[in-house]
Amino acid sequence: MTAAADTPAMIEIAGLNKTYDSGFVALRNIDLTIRKGEILALLGPNGAGKTTLISTICGITVPSGGRVLVGGHDIETQPGKTRRIIGLVPQEINIEPFQTVWNAVRFSRGLFGLPPDPARIEEILKTLSLWDKKDEVVKALSGGMKRRVLIAKALSHEPQVLFLDEPTAGVDVELRKDMWRIVDALRDEGVTMILTTHYIEEAEAIADRVAIISKGRILLVEDKDTLMQSMGKRSMSLELASPLETVPQSLEAYGLELSANGLEVTYAFDTRAERTGIASLLRDMSEAGLSVRDIKTAQSSLEEIFVELVERDTGDDESPEAPAMRAEEPA
Repeated sequence: MTAAADTPAMIEIAGLNKTYDSGFVALRNIDLTIRKGEILALLGPNGAGKTTLISTICGITVPSGGRVLVGGHDIETQPGKTRRIIGLVPQEINIEPFQTVWNAVRFSRGLFGLPPDPARIEEILKTLSLWDKKDEVVKALSGGMKRRVLIAKALSHEPQVLFLDEPTAGVDVELRKDMWRIVDALRDEGVTMILTTHYIEEAEAIADRVAIISKGRILLVEDKDTLMQSMGKRSMSLELASPLETVPQSLEAYGLELSANGLEVTYAFDTRAERTGIASLLRDMSEAGLSVRDIKTAQSSLEEIFVELVERDTGDDESPEAPAMRAEEPA
């Protein structure tokens, strides 16, 4: 369920900047508010600044300017309070390989100074389908199960905010969908989540809002459904009664695409336009002697919108990217 617009902010970012010693500007004037209990998908090409932004909010990377509040606490002046309410699932699997699953999760809870709570750990492991693996050593697990352990470790101290940095990278489709269900259950518990992913369908399936970042700048933040409705294009496929060899000259202005078998033409139109041109297309097709058997429409995907926005962002970087930053900022 999407967080309402009047829901209190969990993360407030104002004027956030990050410039490395090399001169590379990783973040440029980031302003972003993330509401309590929502899932925000942070999308961007490699090197866009996703990982730097997450690392900064989590207190791993020191900002060059601006302010970040998590749960009302400043990440620089109150780091203990902000880290206590943040859980992070990193891209890399960095778990002690000879620990058992149970001990790995129990140890993470202890790092935050919390008293032992076997019942809570049991609940987390069962939620993540890890209960039957609790006594196995981590190195014996599959890659997908190791990622579940990373999530269990991140949840062990009962965070209010959970960062998921490419959580389903390298896992199969079925396991990915299983992870989506887990994320959905966590949202029902009121956990605020920020997800970075290379799988656009992942954002489309589970996110409430989408933030698109490119070259260290936030290009857009919008409710997912609103974004797809306002920026998405639709296509209309018209099945013909008789095949065509070519599109009639009288219809060339519509930019129709003719299928290989000549029995279908596709017309793309902008949902934001005052007139879509559909009525005039159908009239002109009739005048051209074409009979239409069936009409189907399709909405453009979030992936197409994402690609279009990033391609529009043609601004040059203000400083050169140092080779070291390619390793520092892989996402």
